[in-house]
Amino acid sequence: MLADLTAGALHDARERELLRPLSVVESAAADAAPPLDALCALSPAASVKIIAEVKRASPSRGDLADIPDPAQLAVSYERGGASAISVLTEGRKFKGSLDDLVNVRNSVEIPVLRKDFISIPYQVFEARAAGADIALLIVAALDQRTLAELYSLITDLGMTALVETHSADELERALDLGAGLIGVNARDLSTFELDRDLFGHLAPQIPSGVIRVAESAVKSPSDVAHYREAGADVVLIGEALVTSDPILTLGEFLAV
Repeated sequence: MLADLTAGALHDARERELLRPLSVVESAAADAAPPLDALCALSPAASVKIIAEVKRASPSRGDLADIPDPAQLAVSYERGGASAISVLTEGRKFKGSLDDLVNVRNSVEIPVLRKDFISIPYQVFEARAAGADIALLIVAALDQRTLAELYSLITDLGMTALVETHSADELERALDLGAGLIGVNARDLSTFELDRDLFGHLAPQIPSGVIRVAESAVKSPSDVAHYREAGADVVLIGEALVTSDPILTLGEFLAV
């Protein structure tokens, strides 16, 4: 599944590049407003922080929410106490777009994450041109050389990389980059199976000074509490927010 998602995202990026060459996107990235400091926004605090996600669909669950106005949802998230907004821009399975990212960025004052299957520099420049402050890199989808090159580009553009892992080996690769923001995804993106305890197994290996993000398998406040007790500084939540009253649910999660 992960290989298919990455290949599909790459194909779509190449199609966009035919219409909007890299030089044009690079220029737009250079002209964009400076990125916000995501490491500061997501730094450890007395209570858990939440990255709230704009998510219409997923490969495992299909359609989740229509979300005709992603910006309005993002504003609600910000008012509800989210520390950052994640915007899924993958179009095939998640029904997102770069336009969603642009609209969200123009509507909130907190960091915005481009969540997609990034594998080439063009996608990184797209993220910055659209106003992203954070870009997702999935360790399992990339060889170490490519991972390091994309991480360096993200950093050079002033953004923060959220480096996503799913095993001890992947975590070691993320740490080798010097990543300051590391995610542990409970969902295996090859099989889409969930392991809510994976974060707790890997968190002790993440050194002090690195922000620890728990991803997936959040349905209730008890799930957030579970991650918090295991050492999560931040929890990324999508499905539980878009399939309920997002403000009410966000408040319950932040109260943990």
